[in-house]
Amino acid sequence: MEAQVMTDWMEGEIRTIAVEALGERYRRYRLPDGAAETAMIGSLARYGQLTPVAVCWREERPELLDGFKRLAAARIVPRTSSLQARLVDVDERAAKATILGLNAIGRRMKELEEAWIVQALVREDGLSQVEVAELLERHKSWVCRRLALLERLAEECREDLRLGLLSPTMARQLTRLPAGNQVEVVAAARREHLTAAELRAVVDLIVACTSRPQVEFVLHEPRRALRQAKIEGLPAWDPRLSAAGNRVLRQLGGVLSGLGRMENWLRQRGRADLASCDRGLLAPSFQRLSRDARTVAELVEDLLTEIDLP
Repeated sequence: MEAQVMTDWMEGEIRTIAVEALGERYRRYRLPDGAAETAMIGSLARYGQLTPVAVCWREERPELLDGFKRLAAARIVPRTSSLQARLVDVDERAAKATILGLNAIGRRMKELEEAWIVQALVREDGLSQVEVAELLERHKSWVCRRLALLERLAEECREDLRLGLLSPTMARQLTRLPAGNQVEVVAAARREHLTAAELRAVVDLIVACTSRPQVEFVLHEPRRALRQAKIEGLPAWDPRLSAAGNRVLRQLGGVLSGLGRMENWLRQRGRADLASCDRGLLAPSFQRLSRDARTVAELVEDLLTEIDLP
């Protein structure tokens, strides 16, 4: 009898639908949100349903496009056996676009949810990325980035993204790496508490690595690797500087590069790398290094005071 009643349901018309009659075939495109669902239960119990859910007609039943939290709340709130629903007349492809459009304002969909819809349109509905971009009224690069979150991200990283343990910004950077490296970088980022900017720079370094030992160094000491890369990245000549300024720039590059290598050696191996016969012979040089480093540091502080940096 329900199907007969619905045959005259017009686009945009609002009707009262029994909770058990509402389908959730599109629920797979939405992430669970326990806090929001709890808040919805309180709202529905106190104020009742404030806005209708959106549904489309599929296989003789109304399928939710928007309103999954309201449906979940209705199943819990006593004496809530039905919901107000507005019909949206769309085909399968347009249904996915509608889900995205209905959540474009206010509490927007997460990137992973958007990625699920993009992937379904490409892999299930057979649309090209350009066609998906046109359907969703997005740029092709937006579509490409969402698809990469699912198809170029390691399974472990996808799960972290789903659970909120990995931000979309970091996930996008990880897609530039092979799957194995992605997991290693995430582990290093958590161990060292890397920021999103630092993780991006670490990915840049690994992309540029030509051997596994180089990759392992970056993973083991990411911040030291970043400092060393920054030092080595100093230009040999800067057109904004005078001749004297460029001479100082070259000296700075050499000193900073040497200090970076020495710091790396002292932190990673240090005394354990030296034979007993080495220590006595090298001690005077290390004493001079310590003395001269302090003297140079003091002079640099004086110079910075004169420069009066903001």
